[in-house]
Amino acid sequence: MIIILKNNAAREKVDALAAKLRGEGFTLHYSEGKHTTIIGLIGDTYKLDPEDIAAYDIVEGVRKVSEPYKKANRKFHPEDTRVTVGKATFGEGFFQVIAGPCSVESEEQIVEVAEAVKKSGATLLRGGAFKPRTSPYSFQGLEGEGLRLLLAAKRQTGLPIVTEIMDLSTLGMFDDVDVIQVGARNMQNFSLLKELGKTGKPILLKRGMSSTIEEWLMSAEYIMSGGNERVILCERGIRTFETAVRNTLDIVAVPVLKRLSHLPVIIDPSHATGQPWLVEPISKAAVAIGADGLIIEVHNNPEKALCDGAQSLTPAEFDGIMGKIRHYAAFEGREFGIASGASIGAAL
Repeated sequence: MIIILKNNAAREKVDALAAKLRGEGFTLHYSEGKHTTIIGLIGDTYKLDPEDIAAYDIVEGVRKVSEPYKKANRKFHPEDTRVTVGKATFGEGFFQVIAGPCSVESEEQIVEVAEAVKKSGATLLRGGAFKPRTSPYSFQGLEGEGLRLLLAAKRQTGLPIVTEIMDLSTLGMFDDVDVIQVGARNMQNFSLLKELGKTGKPILLKRGMSSTIEEWLMSAEYIMSGGNERVILCERGIRTFETAVRNTLDIVAVPVLKRLSHLPVIIDPSHATGQPWLVEPISKAAVAIGADGLIIEVHNNPEKALCDGAQSLTPAEFDGIMGKIRHYAAFEGREFGIASGASIGAAL
């Protein structure tokens, strides 16, 4: 249930209503927008009579929220959420690009790629230290050493780092990671999501390969219900009957999510297609359809990559695409990369 307050509602009356609702066992979620202030109620609202709440002179209206996700719901939070990582902002009016190799392989490799993608305009560095692989015989990542090398690349370039967590046992190793990625296979690892909800760190939540949009938003709700509202959604393609590409990018998910939720949404064209030549057209489509950014795989020597080399761009290819994406973002009126005068901060 959401309670829409009248403009300029007296603070003491709002506080009195809030105290009453908390006394009845509800958790409250405030959202103060440019034109509307909303109180979202989380709990068993069936025992509440909307007409009783609407009778308060500070209340403009009362609405039931039928969707099972609350904190991630745009009805609870009409204004777009912006998530700030270092000097980069994800959300309304901004467009960010995260880039780097599928796996961290050596210090020379990750630093070289980091310097190249930064020069091309990427604002965050991705790289896998822990790798979920379908085959137990495939390269599983450098693990703790991989995290150390990512931090070395961060010191060298200043780029915040994005890397994937596999399970709760390694959470303590991610203290210096800027954005924790939850991969498609872990999207419904609810124990992990609950703990990430306590961290306060930005979470990049990838869509499960067979998950509906509602299931995806419910996973975001697990994180947000723990107190961490710094969630960025990532569409990375779903599994269908089509075999021409690695996955089927659900491009329609972006405007659907923008309608249902206030959270930033980015696209992963590398995993969605598995084809480097498709990264450019998908990236252009991402800008046009309203996505808030991209996460792209870039490797300095894709032919010798230990993981997903076939879908990775070279730094030169990435640079060419970035020039075009920058043009598209400007045409759409988006701030590409770091805005001038941007400051380090938390999510708004």
